[in-house]
Amino acid sequence: MARTAVVVGAGVGGLATAIGLRRAGWSVTVLERRAGLEDYGAAFGIHPGAQTALERLGLGEVLRDRAVPYRGARIRNPAGKVLASLPLERIEKKAGRPELLIARPHLIRALLAGLERFGDVPLKFGENVRDAAAVDALVAGHDLVVGADGIRSAVRTAAFGARSGPREIGTVAWIGIADFESGTYGETWGRGRFFGMTPVEPWRTNWYATVPGATTADELRGHFEGWHDPIPRLLAETDPAHWIRYEMRHLHPALPTFVHGGRIALVGDAAHAMTPNLGQGACTAVLDAEALTRAVTERPDLPGALRAYDAERRRSAQRVALGSRTLHRFMSTEHSGLRDALVGLLP
Repeated sequence: MARTAVVVGAGVGGLATAIGLRRAGWSVTVLERRAGLEDYGAAFGIHPGAQTALERLGLGEVLRDRAVPYRGARIRNPAGKVLASLPLERIEKKAGRPELLIARPHLIRALLAGLERFGDVPLKFGENVRDAAAVDALVAGHDLVVGADGIRSAVRTAAFGARSGPREIGTVAWIGIADFESGTYGETWGRGRFFGMTPVEPWRTNWYATVPGATTADELRGHFEGWHDPIPRLLAETDPAHWIRYEMRHLHPALPTFVHGGRIALVGDAAHAMTPNLGQGACTAVLDAEALTRAVTERPDLPGALRAYDAERRRSAQRVALGSRTLHRFMSTEHSGLRDALVGLLP
């Protein structure tokens, strides 16, 4: 008889985990609190390691069909002076493949299609797992409960209490996609704020900006007035109605483990939500999903498999989260002159 799992959350980590478990022969149900999958979002960076993980999950075709390579990105100051290069060429040389970028809607749709191929994995919308009682009921009815329910995870709170939770870092992030190809990619670091540009698909440019406290589109444009081209044009030619604005948060303090009681495992933001500065959020979720499903496939002892998953993923993911938070502080410092001088010393 197939072992049973319930995955709480239908984001990247949740859908990827559900696919991996079903491929391994588990009976899987996915619960999602929203009424449907939201077709929004900008670009996800997919590093070579995460590309390999997607291939192991049988999802390599989505990268071949919809992703674009990320090359030639630079760090600049607001006047446009190049301070350093992002290490994309070094990553590609070492891994034998480039960093890829894919629009979030394309990745979500591909994961959903991968799940639907099995034909027997219920995806139940409007199922809001709110509290410990609801999580306990899921544990009682399934061999494995996977918390993929984001930074405000009810599964995490039920397992570990409320000590670890979302913490604001005092910065507002904005994301958009412009309908032209800028040809200039990378990040521009100013005093207390920065602006990033990446490809996302042919003839479109993904951009993101962070500032302390901007609340309107006009305020955001004002913060980047006079910065080098094409930054003003990207902001001018993107409809603010389609911008995404959010208060940047991370999970703090770090969890002592990603598993609990031999029956619960956390993946993605539920386990290690981080700032977006290293572009690793989607990658770490995919790596979690692949490692978890591999562990429970290779080890019939479920508590032992969960311990193996935790041993493989926790320290690695938490190092990435710490590195991303540290980079955010460095990028957004008010002491931009010293920072730029230090960046200029990088190889």
